[in-house]
Amino acid sequence: MVHTHKPLDQQVIVITGASSGIGLATARMAAREGARVVMGARNAEALAAIQEDIEREGGQATHAVCDVGRREDVRALADTAIERFGGFDTWVNDAGISIFGRLEEVSDEDSERLFRTNFWGTVHGSLVAVPHLKRHGGALINVGSIASDMAIPLQAMYSASKHAIRGFTDGLRAELEMEGAPVSVTLIKPGSIDTPLPHHARNYMDREPQLPPPVYHPDEVARAILHAAVHPHREIYVGGGGRVLTGFKKMAPQAFDRLGAVMSRAQRSAEPPRDPQGALHQPGPDGHVRGSYPGYVRRTSTYTRAQLHPLTTSAVVAGVGLAAAALMRRRA
Repeated sequence: MVHTHKPLDQQVIVITGASSGIGLATARMAAREGARVVMGARNAEALAAIQEDIEREGGQATHAVCDVGRREDVRALADTAIERFGGFDTWVNDAGISIFGRLEEVSDEDSERLFRTNFWGTVHGSLVAVPHLKRHGGALINVGSIASDMAIPLQAMYSASKHAIRGFTDGLRAELEMEGAPVSVTLIKPGSIDTPLPHHARNYMDREPQLPPPVYHPDEVARAILHAAVHPHREIYVGGGGRVLTGFKKMAPQAFDRLGAVMSRAQRSAEPPRDPQGALHQPGPDGHVRGSYPGYVRRTSTYTRAQLHPLTTSAVVAGVGLAAAALMRRRA
């Protein structure tokens, strides 16, 4: 079904996980483009400060304190959008957290809390948003990960939650298509993004976690999200490096599994742990878009920009396939 959405400067956009990282980058970028922004997160102080900053710059925003693991909180976020702006046109499920550690070490309590945020937060947000979007039309955008397509050692529970988000998103999209609902459903799949996620994560390792390269700027994900709010896509990968890895995994899964040791080393920094508990069970220090990745951070992704322009997508996908094949030959 072909969906036609409003221009960005005529939209109201609801964003969960808006107090830091990708969610915060998206909120700020959307407000600069003229959209009215409704932000949800657990950190009330950070949300209030972000709203004040947006309004000082001439944007329109509001917020509601929201633990996405609680459906009543998510419903209150939707009510805030309706009360302040009369409804919403795009809903972005971005709230997420990770755990760094071997599966045998991770407690059931921590695993359940991660799924409550990542998976159930996406479910709650989607099922609260869809009835409104079905009546008025609009976009549902879920933030997955390249971990939706591959398992990342030392972040296996995070990978499992992102696999679950992909399954839920695909199923919901199919059901909406069956109804002919005027709702587009997009899954965003970022690679490594320089956000505070490693510091917010629950950490079982004896080193401070970090993301494996290549690492991209959060604004590149925000651009993809806001593009999907106007020009629907089924999926958008952010970062050509991550797309090469998922292509390699699909073409040679056993060879990919043997990269586990390399990927594990790449997620361990030389620093001791700063805050092992992180923000899994309570809000952490928010208000920051960027993390503290020590290496080079790519501002843009040629692969991602190409996906947003259909005439060049086929050529880029072919290039990714060749790159994955070359990587497979080198590993062999």
